[in-house]
Amino acid sequence: MLTEAPPRNRDLAGFRESDQMNTLDLPDDERLPALAKLIESAMKADQTAGVRSACTEFIKGASLYYSVPECAVRVLAARPLRVCEQWASELFGDYTPETMLIRVWMRTAVRKEITSFGTFLSTLCHEFCHHLDYKKFGFADSWHTRGFYERAAVLYHHARGTPPKHLFWVPMAGSRWRIDWPKTNKSTRE
Repeated sequence: MLTEAPPRNRDLAGFRESDQMNTLDLPDDERLPALAKLIESAMKADQTAGVRSACTEFIKGASLYYSVPECAVRVLAARPLRVCEQWASELFGDYTPETMLIRVWMRTAVRKEITSFGTFLSTLCHEFCHHLDYKKFGFADSWHTRGFYERAAVLYHHARGTPPKHLFWVPMAGSRWRIDWPKTNKSTRE
């Protein structure tokens, strides 16, 4: 995961605020983990309608907790794949603030297999955090900052019922950052 470069306009203050906001309040009940388990069960059973229904309930529960308008969620089949001469990219999910719509793809781009539950839930949490940026925190944009990735990780680990990871960051050119996965994963094993 790579952060975006800071904007060079009036949105810089919002970008910096997002970058520094590295945590998220979490419900003190098991509603989101229980709903995540419903998503996982439906995925294992290859029930697209069940996945869609469970995702809708997950978003409804998260929206209620964070006191934001509920956004719609669409669960789609195989991820879109863009191939160019020297690279290829897959779209795991997206969020459109104008329509408050989250789209997540349930199958891999090439083999059309059901994606892993962890990847799918992580994507759903990531896209919901974009929704929070606009509707709860009032950001003019929803940037991929260190803080954004940290907030999404907090929500994911809560929903998954796994211990949160401390993310370690490495500076990159252009005032961007990337996660140091070997160091991050090593710290959780110790």
